[in-house]
Amino acid sequence: MDNHPGPPDNNPPLTQNTAVEDLPRPLLIVGLGASAGGLKSLEGFFDHMPPDSGLAFVVIQHLSPKHKSMMVDLLKRHTAMPVLAIEDNTTIDPNCVYLNPPQKDVAVFNQVLHLLEPMPIREIRLPIDVFLRSLAEDQGEKAVGIILSGTGSDGTLGIRAIKGAGGLTLAQAEQQAEYANMPKSAIDTGLVDFALPVEAMPAELLRYGRHPYLAQPSTAAPEEDQFQNYLQKILLLIRSSLGHDFTHYKQTTIRRRIERRLAVHKIEEISTYYRYLQEQPQEVQTLFQELLISVTNFFRDPEAFQGLQDKIIPGILGRKGADAPVRVWVPGCATGEEAYSLAILWTEAMQDLRKHHTLQVFATDIDAVGIERARKGEYPESIAADVSARRLSRWFTKTDQRYVVKKEIRDPIIFALQNLAGDPPFSHLDLISCRNLLIYLGTELQQKIIALFHYVLNEDGYLLLGPSETIGNLADLFVPVDLKWKIYQRKPVQLSRPGEYPPLLAADLRPPAEAGLPLPGVRREPNVNELLKNLIVDYYAPPCVLINAAFDILAAQGPIDRYLALQPGEVSINILRMAPEGLRQRLTNLLHRAAATQEPVAASEAPFKQAGGVRKVKVSVRSVWKGKENLFVVFFEDQGVPVTRAKKKPGAKEDPAVIASLQQELQSNREYLQTTIEELETANEEMKSTNEELQSTNEELQSTNEELETAKEELQSTNEELITVNTELLNKIDELTGVNNDINNLLASTEIGTLFLDNELKIKRFTPRVTEVINLLPSDLGRPIQDFTLKTMDDNLYSTAQTVLATRQIHEQEVRTRDGQIFFRRILPYRTGEHAIGGVVITFVEITQQKLLEQQLTEQQLLEKSGRAAQIYADNIINTVREPFVILDSRLRVTSANRAFYQFFQVTPGETAGKLIYELGNRQWDMPRLRELLEQIIPQDNAWDDFEVKHDFPLIGVKKLVLKARRIHQEEGLPERILLAMEDLTGKQPVDGNSEDLVQKGANDGRV
Repeated sequence: MDNHPGPPDNNPPLTQNTAVEDLPRPLLIVGLGASAGGLKSLEGFFDHMPPDSGLAFVVIQHLSPKHKSMMVDLLKRHTAMPVLAIEDNTTIDPNCVYLNPPQKDVAVFNQVLHLLEPMPIREIRLPIDVFLRSLAEDQGEKAVGIILSGTGSDGTLGIRAIKGAGGLTLAQAEQQAEYANMPKSAIDTGLVDFALPVEAMPAELLRYGRHPYLAQPSTAAPEEDQFQNYLQKILLLIRSSLGHDFTHYKQTTIRRRIERRLAVHKIEEISTYYRYLQEQPQEVQTLFQELLISVTNFFRDPEAFQGLQDKIIPGILGRKGADAPVRVWVPGCATGEEAYSLAILWTEAMQDLRKHHTLQVFATDIDAVGIERARKGEYPESIAADVSARRLSRWFTKTDQRYVVKKEIRDPIIFALQNLAGDPPFSHLDLISCRNLLIYLGTELQQKIIALFHYVLNEDGYLLLGPSETIGNLADLFVPVDLKWKIYQRKPVQLSRPGEYPPLLAADLRPPAEAGLPLPGVRREPNVNELLKNLIVDYYAPPCVLINAAFDILAAQGPIDRYLALQPGEVSINILRMAPEGLRQRLTNLLHRAAATQEPVAASEAPFKQAGGVRKVKVSVRSVWKGKENLFVVFFEDQGVPVTRAKKKPGAKEDPAVIASLQQELQSNREYLQTTIEELETANEEMKSTNEELQSTNEELQSTNEELETAKEELQSTNEELITVNTELLNKIDELTGVNNDINNLLASTEIGTLFLDNELKIKRFTPRVTEVINLLPSDLGRPIQDFTLKTMDDNLYSTAQTVLATRQIHEQEVRTRDGQIFFRRILPYRTGEHAIGGVVITFVEITQQKLLEQQLTEQQLLEKSGRAAQIYADNIINTVREPFVILDSRLRVTSANRAFYQFFQVTPGETAGKLIYELGNRQWDMPRLRELLEQIIPQDNAWDDFEVKHDFPLIGVKKLVLKARRIHQEEGLPERILLAMEDLTGKQPVDGNSEDLVQKGANDGRV
């Protein structure tokens, strides 16, 4: 994103009346994405956009499918341009506004709008991304993407696509947007050119549309030469500032990217832009990011990934040994989407094929910003357009409208900064995925990198390129596997890389099996290539030795005995001890320089005495790495045969050649001594610095010691707290033991047989009472319940428990043992504290006595029912008697009376039932004769007939009655009853002479 205002602009301010007809420009298609709060943003945008701008506008909004959109009518109030609802196959015209319909995606092809059905596999709809991506593919650098107010991250991937195509990208300023999620997500990519208020966007678009960048390229030679001159200066400025060389990149691509930056800053001359780069270092970084074109997405070209999944990965995994790792390299990984896609693909394949290999994915790029974002593994929710819902839920975690790659996929990936053109590559690779990178490089660099890929791949390794890339004229290095999606397999061809990969290092320093040499104890005939290689080494390679950091010889090649020899005394293979006197000092100097600089060093002719003469040799040393060890290769090149020195005559002058040789040796020694002195001085300075560092370290150690003392005290305090906590835990354990004992005793005391089974219906615990139903011992814990025979008549316990475990429904049933006991069996699910099902609980409650009592109660109820029937029968008989009739209990209380009684004496059942007979009717029945009958005669005789009574009743007057009484003795357990019948003889003759007139006169004693 670039918010810098750029150089001064002399263009006048733009208004609604600005004339633009005479400004020749190509058609720009502007895609505007908006969601929540987008209407206000769109109104502000079109209020400031002239109606004759020559641009076309396509508005993509999130619209509700349940309501008819009114956007056409609403936007017509804010622009004089035609506002049209998009229909299928609509041609885009300038100075028009097009609005998307609900429930449809919109795409553009050859400047024609097409309506598409949304893809059903997506978790969420992303109509803005769909349109902006198609716009980037159709219009390229003439595409413009604008993200306005809205929630979510729709449009972020579309902005990436337009930026990658060389178009212009804008976003509404976060502080102005009502809902800033969509603009913020786009701005966070770093690919937005301008973050502006909507009112400022129209002027920026019109200025951009005027720029020559959008016109046809100029062919004027003078201007072209000037442009190329400054272009090279710009590339030099990038290399000196950032250390990255774009010399071998495609110059046409670099030119268009630089022209685009000119258009963004409203600069027309490249010389002005060059000065701007010098004044604004931040623009150098921005231009560098622009040249990188770090645009990618997950599973880009899904068919290519499907080809890897079906054709490549199973074969690689099938050939892998048990402990062999899978190594994948993704050069130019940008922000990491492709690396994560491959990690997901390999992980899924290993799980499906049940293969277990260590996965190593090396993802590299020269873009530090992109690598940093890739390491975080956080992506907008709009990646749902490229990643299936199943993979999103399986390999990503959703947080705050973003998806984060899970640890299982992140851990195998190593992100690193690397310049593919110069830095060392990775080796022993099974797959290299270099997609859409070579198309931006020059032919020479392309060939170099493809050859490099061949070198670092395993013999059966594969190379995946982008759909627009090829291996050029290096077809002898790879076999095509899928020409459409550019999948190639490595051919077993040996390459020689002079300078970068010397034949010596490529062959002799590799392990024998890797270098094609026979293993110890194995004899084999060399092939033609090896024979030729050996001949070349023997005839043309200079003699050399390989030594370690201690200068001991590890290997030798060629006739080194001309220069090195064993010395008398203790045998040593140290090259300095084996070198002759004249060569030793020069060799010592060279080896120390090589060790210090890690760069190749060489000496001029180094003469040394040999066999009575002087031999001249050129010595060079090269530092190499083998694993973690630093080795050195010393090369010897003869500068002629040894010169024999004649015996010097007295007074003869010294040979000038010998003098020159000695002077050269002396000069070399002086240089070596001077170097040694400088190294000692440097070492002295370093020791001083080291001493100061040691003093500082000592102070830090003292401080650290004090901190450790404090930490020790804190640990002691913590230890005391732990002891306290341990004591509390022991108390809790005692409490839990007591509670457990209480529970066990409670279960035993309930006399309820309880059986606990796990999810596999194995016995977990049981109470003693269960043994009355199942023969269980304490040693039976953990055994399946189906192994036991039940004592009950039915043996369906196992199947019933399975049903309860499956349905989670309680089952209740009465079961009877073979010895006559009856139990109520209840089976219910065992629920844990987390509401999970951990098995079943079965209880057996003996109900034998209850069933017997229930049976007896039933019989008694039947008897009572029979007695009630008899009572009803008797009541019906009594009610049919015409004379008054009453039934008394043993305490002379009225239990019942017939209707004739109530009618004759004019009383109600409520006034009569349950009352003592003497208390009836204002105690009108409290008569001595009646008392005599009921209290004296009946208890003795049990029956009496024709007992006459005459009495004045308050309501019915004087009545003469004949009473008949019977005492009834019932069965044991039933109360006795007294039956009393009355006959009215008023106005009739007495029955016998035993009668007596008893007339109530209301006297003081109440009786006559």
